[in-house]
Amino acid sequence: MSTQIRLTGYQKKFAMVLAIAFILLMWQIAAWSLPDFLMPDVPTVLLRLWAEVQTEQFRTALWGSLSRLGIGYGAALLLGIGFGLIGAVLYFFREVLKSAIIILQSIPSIAWVPLLLILMGFGSLPIIIVVAIAAFFPAALSVMNASESVQKVHVSAARVMGATRRDMLSRVYLPAVMPELITGAQLAFGNAWRALISAEMLIGFGKGLGRTLAYAGETADMVGVMTNILTIAILAVLIDQLILENLKHRLLRYQYV
Repeated sequence: MSTQIRLTGYQKKFAMVLAIAFILLMWQIAAWSLPDFLMPDVPTVLLRLWAEVQTEQFRTALWGSLSRLGIGYGAALLLGIGFGLIGAVLYFFREVLKSAIIILQSIPSIAWVPLLLILMGFGSLPIIIVVAIAAFFPAALSVMNASESVQKVHVSAARVMGATRRDMLSRVYLPAVMPELITGAQLAFGNAWRALISAEMLIGFGKGLGRTLAYAGETADMVGVMTNILTIAILAVLIDQLILENLKHRLLRYQYV
């Protein structure tokens, strides 16, 4: 019988540091190999990032992106978890929803932008909806797939004891699917973050990290391009590790004892 080896917190942090160091090293090697106007080196971009962080323009763009992400991602999680749990007790609904998701998730979320622009015009709402679409599918699928593995003996016992469908959702299915739900939320965040930046670059409305990145590319400002790419990567890691990963440890602390 095989045993699963778990890494300690320090080992995981060390692995993250090594990954970051490797990426920066590859970046620096590319900068040494290419002209400065094509690939700026790491120190130049870090200095530019430090200067940008202290400007009002950067804070406005950051707030614009994070507010759209929060609304779209939050709505997707609520709907994904809600529909996923409903599918746990309504089997026909689950099959219909799963089939619809399998069909719709094959369409890149950014492909909905032209339709949304025609229906809603320029603004934050089309971006928020694109983010929600991108995050909804993994959230709902993770809950539905996990609900299928809930032990039938627990379901039967709850029914014998007179549990209503609401009780089944809150006391049987929700605790059982929690690990997969958290994992699905992390996958949904990755989808939502990429959709956010792509939609902001494409729509070009208002202030946002995606729009700032697109503008730097349009003006051939390679230092600005790399600065924005670095900012996007840093924020993604911070949100995933400091918020979602800590939330997972709190909700699933029994798995990390």
